[in-house]
Amino acid sequence: MVEPGAGEGHGAPAPALVEVVGLTKRFGALVANDAIDLALQPGEIHALLGENGAGKSTLVKMLYGLLQPDAGAIRWNGRPVVIDGPAVARKLGIGMVFQHFSLFDSLTVAENVALALPAGEGLGSVARRLAAVSAAYGLPLDPDRPVHTLSVGERQRIEIVRCLLQDPRLLILDEPTAVLTPQEADQLFATLARLAGEGRAILYITHRLDEVRRLCRRATILRHGRKVGDCDPRLETPQSLARMMVGAEVGGVRAAHAASDGAMRMRLDRLSMARSHDHGVALREISLELRSGSLLAVAGVAGNGQSELFEALSGERLADRDDAVVIEGRAAGRLGINERRRLGAAFVPEERLGHAAAPRLALSENAILTGHGTAGLAPRGLLDRAAAAARVDAVSAAFDVRKGTRDPEAASLSGGNLQKFVVGREILLAPRVLVVSQPTWGVDAGAAATIRQALVDLARDGAAVLVISQDLDEILEIADRIAVIHDGALSPAEPASTMTRERIGLLMGGDARAGAA
Repeated sequence: MVEPGAGEGHGAPAPALVEVVGLTKRFGALVANDAIDLALQPGEIHALLGENGAGKSTLVKMLYGLLQPDAGAIRWNGRPVVIDGPAVARKLGIGMVFQHFSLFDSLTVAENVALALPAGEGLGSVARRLAAVSAAYGLPLDPDRPVHTLSVGERQRIEIVRCLLQDPRLLILDEPTAVLTPQEADQLFATLARLAGEGRAILYITHRLDEVRRLCRRATILRHGRKVGDCDPRLETPQSLARMMVGAEVGGVRAAHAASDGAMRMRLDRLSMARSHDHGVALREISLELRSGSLLAVAGVAGNGQSELFEALSGERLADRDDAVVIEGRAAGRLGINERRRLGAAFVPEERLGHAAAPRLALSENAILTGHGTAGLAPRGLLDRAAAAARVDAVSAAFDVRKGTRDPEAASLSGGNLQKFVVGREILLAPRVLVVSQPTWGVDAGAAATIRQALVDLARDGAAVLVISQDLDEILEIADRIAVIHDGALSPAEPASTMTRERIGLLMGGDARAGAA
């Protein structure tokens, strides 16, 4: 286990590597950062905490040169600096791993990494260094694989390794474990401890408060754009940290017993699908039943067929047999997404920006994209923009989606607020079947509780809900039944009350000994 604050020295603190003083950023009438003070020492892993929309992303974007402050100063090794672009930040020694990936799907891993490095180094040299660094830090990558063939977890490794190749003195990590397995996260923590031991400073943004208590000796908390305090996370509980972030107690999910005899909403019958590419996962004889009033969770390590399963359920890929997927009593295996939506199904993919939402379209336009055939947003083929804007208002009110204007572009929202929007957009359609992948990836404790409660409530109102998640805490909190996917095969769904963490872990690893309770 990595000790909290591993790599920090003893005695008098070293001079701050980076310090922000009175940093302020406004977007029109919205004050995103209000006179923020923050200092990081060499060798320190420092947590930056706050709700979605608290101002964390704005602050680190100013440190990385993507935004310019309206007031205040940034000091590097005690000297005032102007960071007017990412190139300047990287030259100083600041590296950043973003929550949303910035990768070209059609390029290989090595080609994507090379784009972020100074010109002049040959692709072969980049590939060799990439392979060496990824192996040294336990983040395995094949330099020659096209990015479009990689799982979300593997794409996250590219972002981290690409940053490490730049030899940063300050490393900013925005939700780095959101798409990592527990084993991958443990390896990342060991890597961070080693980097801190080398004298690098790490600014760590996460909503996983147990990680903060494990890794960090100092945390800065933002709320509504203002710094509200510092603390030693080791002296706090996850509950007290969440209370500081939100300004109130964060309640747990109120679960209820599932109906055991609900109507059949969706059924998979021996669904098999070949790999869609050389590095994909084939689905093998998957059968399951989703009934009214129930919430089924599918656990698994990233890259074991979760993406392929979602595509088969949503209609992004069609089955060989029409009766391999049945929705509301109708064979739907050969029906596309819109036809399945008209049968009462709704879908939330794991990648919110680019898959669940078009980045440069307004939220109302994104609402039309998924609701035009079922929500009355395009009667007789004509777009009803007023109804779409009203839909955005309803989602924003129900799920506390925080935004600068009434109808901004999707890309302008913080990750957690966009996640609340895309989940809420589907839930307010009142679907009879909802399939959602990684519903609370990268959202704060309050937002996670809101989303999870909404999923539970939707099921209790008679819908059938299927959640694909890598978060075992989430699965055990909300699920009535749990199944595990491994290498494209799905274990039989069992009552959550009979499933232990240990047994789920064995099934996730493909251990046949876990096959019987």
